[in-house]
Amino acid sequence: MASQDELKSLAARKALEYVQENEYLGIGTGSTVRFFIEALAESGIKIKGAVSTSSQTSELMKKFGIPEVMLNEVNGLPVYIDGADEVNHLLQMIKGGGGALLNEKIVASAADQFICIADESKFVSRLGHVPLPVEVTPNARSLVARRLLKLGGEPNLRMGFTTDHGNLILDVTNLNLNEPMKMENAINNLPGVVDNGLFTERPADLLILACQDGVKVLTAHS
Repeated sequence: MASQDELKSLAARKALEYVQENEYLGIGTGSTVRFFIEALAESGIKIKGAVSTSSQTSELMKKFGIPEVMLNEVNGLPVYIDGADEVNHLLQMIKGGGGALLNEKIVASAADQFICIADESKFVSRLGHVPLPVEVTPNARSLVARRLLKLGGEPNLRMGFTTDHGNLILDVTNLNLNEPMKMENAINNLPGVVDNGLFTERPADLLILACQDGVKVLTAHS
């Protein structure tokens, strides 16, 4: 039986098939993405440069000799590749376990094609088994936490963590995510919320899912 890391590596290597040579690429953040960055460096595929979504990803790209470009320097991205904390059959996701959800959402919105790479443990019938990260401005932390309680959630401050933008993360459990798009918008309408880790307005276009019986490439289905 393949380990979780072996499955992540399989998904990451499959994603190389979607990288366009001599173009810019968006690269997400997280454990599966680390396998992708290493695989990209070893592949010999030549790209113009990559837009990073976190300081962690930037450091890995530098280590493996992948040139970094800023999003403001490009007119768009053909492909964005990232992982997920959870993903459902509609390719809606919860992301942000690594705290990079704001940049991930920005770069995903700039891409023509958003490819999610994941192992089978991340594929769920219903979102909400993992906490939902909500990025908040420091001065609104308590206010937003009280509002999230009213929405039915239980917010917990991610201790000792500050985002690349200088904000805080509230990890929220017990939210009713039967209608995740409504919840994404309701949370983002709270003053003091910068963004949250629900990716429903911009779901993935393609899911590369590594399973014990092989790598599957899935599109959204209802």
